[in-house]
Amino acid sequence: MALMRDIRAAAVEHEEKLKKIKVFLCDVDGILTNGQIYWGGEEIGFNRFFHALDGYGLKLLKKGGIKVGIVTGGDSVGVKMRASNLTLDYSFVGNEDKREAFKQVIADGYDPSEILYIGDELFDIPLLKKAGFSATVENSSHEVRECVDYITERDGGQGCVREVVDLVRYAQNIKPQVLDFD
Repeated sequence: MALMRDIRAAAVEHEEKLKKIKVFLCDVDGILTNGQIYWGGEEIGFNRFFHALDGYGLKLLKKGGIKVGIVTGGDSVGVKMRASNLTLDYSFVGNEDKREAFKQVIADGYDPSEILYIGDELFDIPLLKKAGFSATVENSSHEVRECVDYITERDGGQGCVREVVDLVRYAQNIKPQVLDFD
C-alpha cells in the first residue's frame, strides 16, 4: 500500500514535539503485530507476525541515539524473542497497567516530553496522554484516536511503527547509511 500522506510534511507539522524525542516506546499487539493471535495449543506460546520494516526502523533510531522499547501486557515467548533480536533498550512485558513502565523510563532521567508512545488499546491511553508525542493506528477505538498527535495510514503489523519512526528521523535529521556501488 502506497502512503498518501507526505511523511516529510507531517514531520515538519509535528517538528516541535518530534525534535525532543529521546525514547521511542511502542505497544506490541495491534502495533508491532496486526493484533491477531494464532494459538495452536502448544506451550511455545502465542504466535504473532512482525514486520521487517518496523524492526529495521527501530534499529535506525537506535543508531541515531534514540532509546527504543516495547510496553505490552502480553508475556509470550515470541514477543520476548523479538525484543531480544532487536536489542531493545526497554522491554516491559506482562503488565496491562503500563503506567509503571512509563514511570521507570522517567526514573532513568527522561522527561515525558522526550518520550514517544504508539499504542492502540484503551489501556494505552494513560501513556498516550502523558507522552511528548503519541500515535495510533486507524483501526484503534475512537477514544484512543481522540487523544493522540498522529494516526498512521499503515496498519499494525504492516509498517505503522516505521511510519512513525520516519517522522522522528525526518524531524531530527537522522540519516541511515545508504551504500552505493563504486
